[in-house]
Parts: sequence; structure tokens; C-alpha cells
Amino acid sequence: MLEVQANGFGPSVLSYGGDTFNTSVYLRRCATREAIEVSYATGLGVDALSQQLKQAWTSLGLNLNAIQTIEGKLPGMYLIETDDKGERRFHFWRENSAARAYFQSVETALEKSVHQYDCIYFSGISLAILDDPSRTRLFDMLGRAKANGCRVVFDNNFRPKLWPNQLVAQAVYAQAFAVCNTAMITLDDHQAVLGSVSLKEALTHAQSLNITEVIIKRGSDSTLVREDSDAPWQSIATEKVERVIDTTAAGDSFAAGYLSRRLLGVNTSLAAEFGNALAARVIQHRGALIPSEAMEDLISRQVY
Repeated sequence: MLEVQANGFGPSVLSYGGDTFNTSVYLRRCATREAIEVSYATGLGVDALSQQLKQAWTSLGLNLNAIQTIEGKLPGMYLIETDDKGERRFHFWRENSAARAYFQSVETALEKSVHQYDCIYFSGISLAILDDPSRTRLFDMLGRAKANGCRVVFDNNFRPKLWPNQLVAQAVYAQAFAVCNTAMITLDDHQAVLGSVSLKEALTHAQSLNITEVIIKRGSDSTLVREDSDAPWQSIATEKVERVIDTTAAGDSFAAGYLSRRLLGVNTSLAAEFGNALAARVIQHRGALIPSEAMEDLISRQVY
């Protein structure tokens, strides 16, 4: 999506981002292309901005073979406002977004090549923008991929405004948890999906999910990880940040850092440590994608 960074009227910055896109870019940066190749699947239009996005994404090292070009559609757009503590508020314009129409073609590029992937990552926002038939096709595809040994990863990013009501969101999230073998759960998002429950009750529910690998992110509190359903929970401390500039993409970058290490064979505890370190670096910069040089020392000192 196109990203506008602004606080009220006046100077603004035009960039691009989006939760799964942010994760794909940070994942690309976390390992060599020989170690991990990262593909990104979405829809784009035929307009000039869409073509500029494709050029920019290619320069970032992403494989775009799963992109669908859709006539009459445009990139979505969101505006980020941040307060003096770095917390952000989003405004979305995505009714004519090409990504929403991705699964409306006879067969998508992703469905044609799904057997080639070792890992597929999707989010609650991925689900929120799709209509019911598109979600059904996505879940069918993910089920086939999982049965063939692909690691299916669901990140529970939740934006209430994107859902018609909470009951629909709850039903769709239940399907997502059922089809994944790795769940990345931001606890306050999980609480929001469940509705009128306390944070403690949301934590208990998240820990009871019948999913092999579960990661529970709790803001500045320690991250909880479980490598399989019979393993004990590990508590991984987050890194203290003196001054938070912008929390945009904190969870997205954590997901990338964590997944990069898991795909390279690192255990869940060390993967979570690296994810927390990367997220701590990202929130000290403005915008979803920080300059690559701002994280080079972090990447280079990690041993795997």
C-alpha cells in the first residue's frame, strides 16, 4: 500500500508499506538470498504508481512472480499519525485496492506455484481485505500447502475497522488458527478479537490453542514462545528502548527476524531474541521501513 506519513495538514512523506509487505522486506534483509528467497504475493493495477511500486520492490530484492496485475484497480493507501510517545493511528483508503481482488481471477500466480514454497506467511489483515469466496480459496490453498510440508504462519494482526463485525472476525480467525502450524499472536490484538475478556483471559486462550508453534508478543513485556504443543513456555525479554520514535512495523519486523532464524534452523528462544532486537531497532526510526544500513550491524553480529 501507499504510505503517507503526516500529522495534520502540512508537510508529509509518501512511501509504501503494509504488514505482510514490511515483513517480507525485513525478512529479505535478515539473510542472504542464497539462504532465503522471499516472494511477495499481492495485486497491483496498471497505473503508473503500481509500476513504480514493482520497480521499487524489485530493487529491494523481492521475487514478484506471484504478483497479479488487475485492470481498473489501484494500490491501497493508508495515513499514519503518531503521538509524542511514538504510538500510531491509521486511516485507510483501500476500497478499490487491487490486493482485495487478488483471488478473483480464475487461478492466481500464487495458487499455480504454491508447491514451490517452504513457508507461507499471512496475517489477519490479509484475511480482512478479502471477500468470503477469496478467503475460502486462500484457506484451501494453505491447507494443501501444509499437507505437503510447507510451514504455514499466521500473524493475528487485527484492525477492527476492516471487519463487518466481531463475530465474522472470530470465525475467520478460528479458520486461520486451524490451518497454520505457527501462530504469531500479538496479545492485545487477540484480546480485541475475542471481545469482552481480560488480557489475562486472552493470554490463557492463546496458550491453549492447539497449534504446534506459538509466539505471544506482549509489547514491552517478555515474549512467550513454545516450540511444540508439549514443550514448556519460554519467556524472552524484550530490549529496552530509551526513546520510541514510531512503533509502526514493530510486530512486522519481529515476525521477519523470528522467521528468518527459524528458517535457518535456530531454536525458538534465539529466534525470539533476534526478533525482539530487530523490533527494538525499528521503533527508533520513523516509518514502516527503516534504512537498511540502520540494521546492518544487528544482522552481522548474529550467528546462525
